[in-house]
Amino acid sequence: MADTASRVLELLGLLQTHRRWPGAQLAERLEVTERTLRRDIERLRELGYRIEAERGLGGGYRLEAGAHLPPLLLTEEEAVTIAVGLRSAVAQGLVDGEQTTLSALAKFEQLLPPALHARTNAIAASLHTPSPAGIPVAADLLGTLALACRDHERLRFAYRAADGTETRRSVEPHALVALGRSWMLLAWDRDREDWRTFRLDRIGDVLGTRVTFAARPVPGGDAAAYVRGSIRAVRAPLRVDVVLHESLERMRERLGGWGAELAAEGEEHCIWPLHGESVAHLVSALAWVPADIPFGLRGDPALVAEIAGAAARMGAGAGAPGATGAGAGPGPSAAQVSTSRGRTHRS
Repeated sequence: MADTASRVLELLGLLQTHRRWPGAQLAERLEVTERTLRRDIERLRELGYRIEAERGLGGGYRLEAGAHLPPLLLTEEEAVTIAVGLRSAVAQGLVDGEQTTLSALAKFEQLLPPALHARTNAIAASLHTPSPAGIPVAADLLGTLALACRDHERLRFAYRAADGTETRRSVEPHALVALGRSWMLLAWDRDREDWRTFRLDRIGDVLGTRVTFAARPVPGGDAAAYVRGSIRAVRAPLRVDVVLHESLERMRERLGGWGAELAAEGEEHCIWPLHGESVAHLVSALAWVPADIPFGLRGDPALVAEIAGAAARMGAGAGAPGATGAGAGPGPSAAQVSTSRGRTHRS
């Protein structure tokens, strides 16, 4: 009896990790015959789990939503993770998020053994996360999209663009990204044949197709980084690359969080991509380059020339009559900039 119970619990754990399992593969994982597997499936159904059997050559088993919430199978590590996540997230931009999250947390912690309860209290007490100030998103929409990402299921939905234009989209969802004030969905747009990002508060009328797809690799391999870059390209269309005459490791130490996008170029140089809405934004960002680090600019020649001109004007203004500070001279000194063939050098 103990072996049977353990096997049924293991079966439930497998069904909860994937949308569909082929029967032969499940039986092999559990090291039982397919006949024993069918009996274990029936035991789970008696406990309230709705498990659909798909017949045929490509058939298998899938765990469906039921009429009520049956018991969940969680490891100790999963239980601690959920409790800590509820404590630290609280709202995270969900509609009625704080009230719902705190209610769920109170119910969940009543079920935790004393040792796990103490662990979650200790971890949560050391976490300090700011409350989100973004546009709230419905929790059921977030859950629907998360499942589609996990199960590689194509979706159709209505989408309202920033200018109010409404369209119907057919996508292959890849990942959800919490970015600043908004939740974003990264997906492959089947009609446009390209990657697109969608704000969740602009998505409506979601329709699951039950058609699965083979996951595509995200450019760069990092969904969050790709979403950040896509949004920045829209909000800050100007870009210039700063070629720093210092190693990547050293510049990461010097720039800290400002150098999150640094990339190595050889052993003694690295590239720092800068984005901005205007030349003034790019010039102000260059002020973060440490004074003792030589650098050059690489990018569109016209844009580089504008940056050089703006820097020269700033230097001239600092040395003009009426400027304060010892040693004010007639023109640029430490911030002198010259341009040549699309590259700006600082001397």
